[in-house]
Amino acid sequence: MIGSDHAAIASINQPSSNNSNTVSTSFDLKKLNHQRKAIFDQTSLVTGIPWNLIAAVDQYEFTIHQFKKRKKSKEPQGLISIQFPERMWAGMLNPDPDDKELESIRIFKGIGLDGSGDGYADEQDPMDRLATMTSIMLKRGKRLEDIRISLWNHYQNSRSVQRIEQFAAIYAVKGTMDLYERAFPLPVNATYSYPDSYGASRGWGGHRIHEGTDLFADYGTPVRSTCYGIVEVKGWNPYGGWRIGIRDIGNVYHYYAHLSSYKKDLKAGDIVAPGQVIGAVGSSGYGKPGTSGKFVPHLHYGMYRDGGLADWSFDPYHYLKRWERDDLKAKAK
Repeated sequence: MIGSDHAAIASINQPSSNNSNTVSTSFDLKKLNHQRKAIFDQTSLVTGIPWNLIAAVDQYEFTIHQFKKRKKSKEPQGLISIQFPERMWAGMLNPDPDDKELESIRIFKGIGLDGSGDGYADEQDPMDRLATMTSIMLKRGKRLEDIRISLWNHYQNSRSVQRIEQFAAIYAVKGTMDLYERAFPLPVNATYSYPDSYGASRGWGGHRIHEGTDLFADYGTPVRSTCYGIVEVKGWNPYGGWRIGIRDIGNVYHYYAHLSSYKKDLKAGDIVAPGQVIGAVGSSGYGKPGTSGKFVPHLHYGMYRDGGLADWSFDPYHYLKRWERDDLKAKAK
């Protein structure tokens, strides 16, 4: 029964701690993701929702809220990043926005549920938030299409649903949440150079700024994925020529432009890994499909973060320096 799933979540074994709402201050990302996956695996057994889809919702929430300013007292605690719009938890007309009583929350048509088994619906309790979200996901039924519609009804944003489906696909293929390894986009034994050109002026197609870093290399030099991710876009762009866009589980869009060719059989929807060859350096772009040679061969590499309604660019130069250094160290071992 869908209505009883949230109560069964209370039986899930959480990571041992004197306070289930607290995450250790020692930042161990691998351990943290292992704990999160254990919770999602067990929640999946209770609800019938695939673990990777539950994980994808939580990961999406994390990526959207991590850069939004919130009052410290309202920041969610624990291993679960899911949050809800203000006053939705207790009910829009509830005079007590921090209400934890199940009956009064029900009376005021709030959404809060008890997932921890303590008899209260506490928005600060990670298991209560998880139980509430899985209840929302199952509102129309347990088929994937039903869940998809429920997610759209909750977020009212097709981008949100797309991101969740992308993250779920990555988790499903890799079978883990420990997907933070990175790689330099060119082989470090190749000949290349790259100044910090982010924000420089560009004139073709109208005045604009340079939203990335140009890595100058020989024509045909292999271009590699910098991350675990899903191929979101592949094809021609008048500015970027033959390009590929890859979305990682941090909700960052990695843009590889001016390619001369693609890796054979690579297509939109494919899951890629750090260091995997996706194409080759070229000089395509600045015109209709097939235009090439208007500038020296180079890889344009850009990074864009999803703000919920649109992507915004940020300077990838210092990330590239770090990944290059790490690859050089690994090569020297």
